[in-house]
Amino acid sequence: MKRTVTAELLDSDAGPPGEIASSLADLRLVNRWFGGSRTTIDLIRTVAARTGQKEFSYLDVAGASGDVASAASENLRRHGIKLAVTLLDKNPSHLNGKFRAVAGDALALPFADKSFDLVACSTFVHHLEPDEILQFVNDALRVARKAVLINDLRRHPMHLALVYAGFPLFRSRLTRHDAPASVRRSYTPEELQNLLSKSRAARVAISRHYLFRMGAIAWAQ
Repeated sequence: MKRTVTAELLDSDAGPPGEIASSLADLRLVNRWFGGSRTTIDLIRTVAARTGQKEFSYLDVAGASGDVASAASENLRRHGIKLAVTLLDKNPSHLNGKFRAVAGDALALPFADKSFDLVACSTFVHHLEPDEILQFVNDALRVARKAVLINDLRRHPMHLALVYAGFPLFRSRLTRHDAPASVRRSYTPEELQNLLSKSRAARVAISRHYLFRMGAIAWAQ
C-alpha cells in the first residue's frame, strides 16, 4: 500500500466550532479504546524500566486536548510513575486547560535545550514529510534529556478497512474524512526506523502495538 498524502481537515480547523469539538471527541474515543493511549503508556513504562526513573517532566507535542497525556498520567500513577505534563499545540482552541499548555510550532519547539525528560507525540508524525520528521525529531532530541517518544499509526490495507468499518462510531464528518486520510499518509515501522536512523538519536527502538499502532523511542543519550 503506497503512502498517499491528503490534507486533513482538522489540521486547519476546517469546520464550525461544534464540528471541530466533535472531531476531537472522536479522537479521544479512538485513543481510549483503540490503542492510542495504551501505546504511549507502554513507551513510557519502557523508558522507566530502562532508566529506573519514576518521575518525568513530559512534553506532549501536538497534544490537542491532552487526552493521551491524561490517560497516561492516570495509568502510570497507579504503577508509581509520575508525569509533570506540558502540552504544546499550534491551535490554542484545541487545548483544554487541564495541563500547563503552550501554543507553538512543533517544528521549532519554543523551549531551551534539555527542558524536559521526555518529549512525546501521538498521531502526529504521519502529518509530516520525511524531511520534516527529521527536523522534528532532531529538535525534540535537543529539548529532551532522556528520549523522544513517537506513537503513531501503521499504514496497512487492513488498517484502512477497519477505519471504514468504524465510520458508524464517528460523530463528525471531519473524522470520516481525516481517519482514512491519516492511514493512507502514515508510515510503516520499517520506513520510520529508516528515517529515525538518520536523526541525532543515540539509538532507536521501534515496536508494534495493538490495532496497527507503532511506537518509537529515540534515545537522547
